[in-house]
Amino acid sequence: MPLTVSLGHASLTGPRARNEDFVGAVTPEAAELENKGLLAAIADGVGGHANGREAAEFALRSLLSDYYATPDTWSVRKSLEKVIVAANRWLFAQGAKRNETAGMATTLAAIVVRGRRWLCVHAGDSRIYLLRDGQLSRLTQDHVWEHPELDTVLSRAVGLDRHINLDFAEGELAEGDTFLLLTDGVWGSLSDARIRQIAEKHADAQEAAFALASSAVDSGSQDNSSALVLRIGTLPADSLRDTLARIRELPLPPPLKPGQTLDGLQIVEVLHESRVTLLYRVRSQDGQPFVLKTLREGSDLQDTAALAHEEWLARRVTDAAFPQVTDWPARSHLYYLMSWHDGETLAQRIARGHRFSLAELVELATRLLKALAALHRLTIIHRDVKPENIHLGSDGRLRLLDLGVAASDSGADERFNEINNPGTPSYMAPQLFEGGSCNESSDLYAAGITLYQAATRRFPHGEIEAFQRPRFGDPVPPTRFRPELPEWFESILLKAVARDAERRFETAEEFLLALQRGAHRPLSVPRRRPLLERDPQMGLKLLAAGSLLANLVLAILLFVR
Repeated sequence: MPLTVSLGHASLTGPRARNEDFVGAVTPEAAELENKGLLAAIADGVGGHANGREAAEFALRSLLSDYYATPDTWSVRKSLEKVIVAANRWLFAQGAKRNETAGMATTLAAIVVRGRRWLCVHAGDSRIYLLRDGQLSRLTQDHVWEHPELDTVLSRAVGLDRHINLDFAEGELAEGDTFLLLTDGVWGSLSDARIRQIAEKHADAQEAAFALASSAVDSGSQDNSSALVLRIGTLPADSLRDTLARIRELPLPPPLKPGQTLDGLQIVEVLHESRVTLLYRVRSQDGQPFVLKTLREGSDLQDTAALAHEEWLARRVTDAAFPQVTDWPARSHLYYLMSWHDGETLAQRIARGHRFSLAELVELATRLLKALAALHRLTIIHRDVKPENIHLGSDGRLRLLDLGVAASDSGADERFNEINNPGTPSYMAPQLFEGGSCNESSDLYAAGITLYQAATRRFPHGEIEAFQRPRFGDPVPPTRFRPELPEWFESILLKAVARDAERRFETAEEFLLALQRGAHRPLSVPRRRPLLERDPQMGLKLLAAGSLLANLVLAILLFVR
């Protein structure tokens, strides 16, 4: 059952000559409602400042349009924050460069309802209330300073300062919840008891919104009076997404052998078996090939949720550098389908002895980094970049495989088991062995190790076994194994695989730029650090050994005498 919400709004000018409030909402359907939710907001242009109405309208229109343009993989909070911060920056800049718009600012209160949760954000003194089971509670705190000559002075508003701090709150939805978004013209004239009474009296959201605004005017409000009312009807199933809920109900397929069929798909071969997952190459009745990914028998609910989460992420990565998820209406078991591409993995090409030329290495690096850049723009961290997960297609495309351990700022309410090991030791950044978290930097480090291996067939810090606690020093220069590699390319590889994160590339775009500049504007070769900096304990050991040797020589000389 989908989420259903009824909306109503009203905005009355009152005794003022101009209405500086602005109210708006977006009510999407289907996938957009599932992924982004319903967004409603109210704004009140700051009184006494130029173009308060224009500031309110701009902030709200920007929020209502740009929020739905953010990636689905972003959390609701991150999407709201990014859009509002951008609007704040623009409004503040307008006031800074044009005298007639100095101080152009507005309050803002917004709420997103998605799935079975709500999240609100606000700056200023427009309020959000929740009416549940006859109890009215305020979800926001006013951002004001007390002033001896004025009623209140706003301490925060969109466009008021160069930087804006936003307040967030979130919680679970219940059927019948009523959210009230009110400007100070309404809540400043009506008591909480009166607000609750009016909201309870009018079952229709539109009637309730108009009654709140008109009652404020009748009560002597000297400001514009605006109200926006949301009433929650039905709620969707309790899940990360409806897709996750559906997938959890599907049974696991039995172990399959070549020649067998499942949902009209014929098994061609088993591609890969891990501790938890199985990959098959399959083909449809019309001969079209696919990759089918499922779980082994004995997998638990958390493994099922992890596979569903992987599919959810993969569907949102539409770049050509990744296999694409294929819908299969006949699906009756727990699995998902991806596009199949002829070719081989980078690991297979290295294993069969291919020696990459400099031009091939640069092309490989460029395509890999563009794939990672596309992934990172969606705030997805791959976490297992290695030659086995890089596919070199017969069509000339590079594709990055396997989002089985990928992490994303998806706003998920659940924690998932990892259906594969989170990374391969030889490609894991040093900070990960010290308890650090995966991020863009760790993906780029793994990309650097992969390129180093493609160039030399070796690892810059040596091969690392599972459960090993490695000690990292300076990487071995690749020219030790490939003397013909140019200095500028060596410098790029050494920077990519440096031990310290601050010495490495910060973004895929920075890494790409270094490759594009190449020999024309080369990076400086990282300085080899002194022994005491690289290994303080070894330096002390050598000092102690030298002291012991000197004492031994002195003792021998004394004994001879």
